[in-house]
Amino acid sequence: MPHSKTQLRWRLAAFYGVYFILIGFVSAFWPLWLKDRGISETEIGVILASGVFAKVFVSPTIAHLADRRGERKGFMIVLAFCAVAVFSIFQFAEGFWSIFLVTVLFFMAWSSILPLGESLTMLNAKAKGLDYGRLRLWGSVGFIVATAGGGIILTNRNVDTVHWLILASAVAVFATCWLLPNTKVEKSEQGKAPLLTMLTNGRFVLFIAACALIQSTHAIYYGFGTIHWKNIGYNETVIGALWAEGVVAEIILFIYGTHLIARLGATRLILLGSLAAVVRWTVTGLSDDLGMLIVVQLLHAFTFGATHLGAIHYISETVAPNRSATAQSLYAVAVSGVAMAMGMAASGKLYTLFSGGAYLVMAGVGVAGVILAFILDMKTKQD
Repeated sequence: MPHSKTQLRWRLAAFYGVYFILIGFVSAFWPLWLKDRGISETEIGVILASGVFAKVFVSPTIAHLADRRGERKGFMIVLAFCAVAVFSIFQFAEGFWSIFLVTVLFFMAWSSILPLGESLTMLNAKAKGLDYGRLRLWGSVGFIVATAGGGIILTNRNVDTVHWLILASAVAVFATCWLLPNTKVEKSEQGKAPLLTMLTNGRFVLFIAACALIQSTHAIYYGFGTIHWKNIGYNETVIGALWAEGVVAEIILFIYGTHLIARLGATRLILLGSLAAVVRWTVTGLSDDLGMLIVVQLLHAFTFGATHLGAIHYISETVAPNRSATAQSLYAVAVSGVAMAMGMAASGKLYTLFSGGAYLVMAGVGVAGVILAFILDMKTKQD
């Protein structure tokens, strides 16, 4: 039975909400669980990177199969079930190598859920006239619930609580996948591999390289933001509030995202995100003052929000529907895969050597992102 527009809107919004509740718990508090298990800071960086590398090898293959079959929802349900099953094993994992292995297995299942969901959302957004930004903002709301609420929940509680919060969130993701529309697309053409088609498109490769550089500047923040703020004396409640503040700004950007896309265009939004990254991480690397941190956390609206919004619309505008899952997967692999894994792998060593000064390295990566985003914008203008 077809869903009404209102039902469709809320089912997609619910998926984003619970998905990013899990991401919020992992981003803000999973490093604390790892540290509590006796994992060193350098090893934490390697473990975080291992999960990201896992998606590089699995996500494009699953997306390729999804495009071949014209299917989205069925793949998401199976993957979510596997993610729940694997994550439950963390409770029994002890030591670096066992935690490393479970992390890899978890992300092999988890990594393809969001790219397929993004493809499904944009297919319905174009067909039904839905506003992607106002659907995606519920993911940001979920992230706030996890980071701010998680900080409060964990105050004076055992760090092992983090594991149970994440596991419960994974179960919720599995449940919401069943509620999504079973939207089909035309199967991709036999003899034309969607993966090869996208990887040989020079403009698309330039696009994902620019986005990957910009988003990878968050590596120190995601891997060691909580640990650094705790080391300099801020408690869990303040830390959770700082994480949440950046996402509130991101929500505001998503609310007005349609207007920004109409006014600036997708590539100009990506360029704006790259410029914000240079400013944000330069200031964060030079100052631990709470007032200054409160100000620059607002730039998360651009370093993540504007870059992501521009990227999703760029894919929707330039990629055929029967290659959209593959395109979304390659974007995810580039953004939170190859470049982020390299950043995460280096983050432990960088933080050990420079502490908060490691953010200045991220500002340098942002400069490279500015250059590629500018080239992409210029090439788009010439068309």
